[in-house]
Amino acid sequence: MAKPISLPLYEKLPLKNTVQRILDTTIFFLLLSLLGYRILSLHSYGFTCLLALFCESWFTIVWALILSAKWNPVEYRTYPERLLLRVDELPPVDMFVTTADPILEPPIITVNTVLSLLAVDYPANKLACYVSDDGGSFLTFYALLEASKFAKLWVPFCKKYGIQNRAPLRCFYDEEESPIDDSVEFLGEYTKMKDEYEVLRRKIEDATEKFVLDVGAEHFVAFSNIERRNHPSIIKVILENKEGLVDGLPHLIYISREKRPNYPHHYKAGAMNVLTRVSGTMTNAPLILNLDCDMYANNSQIVFHAICLLLGSKNEQEFAFVQAPQSFYDGIKDDPFGNQLVALLKYMGEGISGLQGYFYSGTGCFHRRKVLYGLCPDGCMETGGRNPNWIGGKLTDEGLLKSFGHSEEFTKTAERILTGLSGKADCPHDLSSSAEAANQVADCSYECGTSWGTKIGWMYGSTAEDILTGLTIHARGWRSAVCKPDPPAFLGCAPSDVPSTLIQQKRWATGLLETLFSKSNPFIATLTANLQFRQCLAYIWILSWGLRSIPELCYAVLPAYCIITNSHFLPKVDESTLWIPAALFAIYNLHSLLEHHKIGLSFRTWWNNQRMGRIISTTAWLFGVLNVIMKLLGLSETVFEVTQKDQPSTPGEDNNKDAGQFTFNESPILVPATTLLFVHLAAMIKALSDLNHGSHELRIGEVICNVWMLLCFLPFLKGLFRKGKYGIPSSTICTSAALAALFVHLCKRVSIA
Repeated sequence: MAKPISLPLYEKLPLKNTVQRILDTTIFFLLLSLLGYRILSLHSYGFTCLLALFCESWFTIVWALILSAKWNPVEYRTYPERLLLRVDELPPVDMFVTTADPILEPPIITVNTVLSLLAVDYPANKLACYVSDDGGSFLTFYALLEASKFAKLWVPFCKKYGIQNRAPLRCFYDEEESPIDDSVEFLGEYTKMKDEYEVLRRKIEDATEKFVLDVGAEHFVAFSNIERRNHPSIIKVILENKEGLVDGLPHLIYISREKRPNYPHHYKAGAMNVLTRVSGTMTNAPLILNLDCDMYANNSQIVFHAICLLLGSKNEQEFAFVQAPQSFYDGIKDDPFGNQLVALLKYMGEGISGLQGYFYSGTGCFHRRKVLYGLCPDGCMETGGRNPNWIGGKLTDEGLLKSFGHSEEFTKTAERILTGLSGKADCPHDLSSSAEAANQVADCSYECGTSWGTKIGWMYGSTAEDILTGLTIHARGWRSAVCKPDPPAFLGCAPSDVPSTLIQQKRWATGLLETLFSKSNPFIATLTANLQFRQCLAYIWILSWGLRSIPELCYAVLPAYCIITNSHFLPKVDESTLWIPAALFAIYNLHSLLEHHKIGLSFRTWWNNQRMGRIISTTAWLFGVLNVIMKLLGLSETVFEVTQKDQPSTPGEDNNKDAGQFTFNESPILVPATTLLFVHLAAMIKALSDLNHGSHELRIGEVICNVWMLLCFLPFLKGLFRKGKYGIPSSTICTSAALAALFVHLCKRVSIA
């Protein structure tokens, strides 16, 4: 009987968005009307109107970019049950997990991610898990070593009973999870497995607290007398499926790349490229999944879902990568810090999926290895034409060495990938035979004189290596797809406080602006390569996040400035044009609220996102702009700051008492927001004073904006009167008060003049 090959592995479904289009277009025309009013009023209002024109012009451009991106939303529906009817043999997958600091990223988090990957529903002989430890920590290695023992019990248990959530921490301690079976046999094994995990957790946490191990033991000799930023490469095979058993355990390999002070390390991008080369010498799977250490596999069928998109596309050439949107398992109710991005990822993500494809987000992504090796959809390497080192459809030996480095063993595996093969020609399951070559390609000098980081692998030059790498791939003409199975593919850890959120946003803004001002920016990619125009606009929208801080800050100051100087930037009450900003304000907020409500988010979530939008743009994004300016002037280099991941809590631990509460530290990143608060408080006092003295000139629009800003910065107002970590430090208050007083003084001088 013939295989029913006519059934597609996935469907691309256009989504209806008529109401959304109408509202988006209405807002756009209101913005244009406001610009028209500004131009006609320049002679009447002077400086304030000119500054408002600048800000509103930027907002109009940004909205045009959003309108373009959201216009044709689509979603993909996958059919993994059809996969085995279409393919005779499933492709191997190499899984990458990256961690950088055992303090900021507790090893127990990494362990849960790794265990969830080892237990996914996929033939074990087709999987290999590589863990990159950029901290070179024996704690991380010890945790993985202990986890490998637990995995021998955990993986069979998960597959025997069809456990959906295969990260033990979430399976055993998530309140929404409950045993799937009430049989005596299952409950007995469930209890035993939970006890075994408790033993594992205590071992890892005890080792972390003591921060000392017997480094004289055989496994830990390599970690003795090493420095975090100055040590040789450490590669250890923890689990090895030598027999190639389908129902065994996947390979598990620990990697800490070589680091030396006089060599650049390129942060996460450098670690990913080392993982790519080491895995190329060992298993050389044609597909790669990369995850951050806190992003565990939440859907046991995710590999099948992703492969449906990769193998179901035209000639298996259409999609370069498949991205799963980020979701979070520890997201605080109502998203008080605005870092879960649910509505943004929903509406902008679906819209961008209808263009050239979803952005690469740095985690939860399946890649084709040949695409990371620089291959274009037409089979050419990225050279602007046919590569002169290609003869008869193959790279010459000289071309391979020049592009991929001087390891003959690795270049042979790279050639197999580029010519449509995969794996290794000899000893496909024997990892020990590749140990010497793996250490060679993990050497910190290996990339010198090669194409790594420029045309091959993850791209260098930005702390947002994910966006830069995805942009480079799209510029070659590739497309990408988004994978949104139910339940979500992966769940991660969201920043749990304001300082961590702002650090993350600052890093994003810095990296995005580095990409915008690089030679790889989307304008050049559209003009000289194969990046589609509307995809270019979508990239401009996200890359310019940081730049929005300048008009946002100026616009946030304008109401206070006008109240203090007795001027206007909005139409007066008796002007008929007042309806334009009033309608714009009302329709925009109503539209945004409806979008949140449509996907089941609360009014409070909507307000928190609006509030944090103002806070983030005037703090983290502003500092991201300053970082890039300093870099462009040659005064400093940008630094990749790792976001703090909180230690997972277990029942009985009171770790949620601070959930949703604003906490503050002495970071200068909080100064602009605190200064803005003082400025608006001064303006409010001035407005009340004018009202008390019977001022005849009403500034209703400016006062409403003033009240709106005070509501947005209400957590900072509360922080002025609180103590400890819930209060704004006195140094920040003094600095901000001095800056606000200077601003008010200058405003009064302008008013007198």
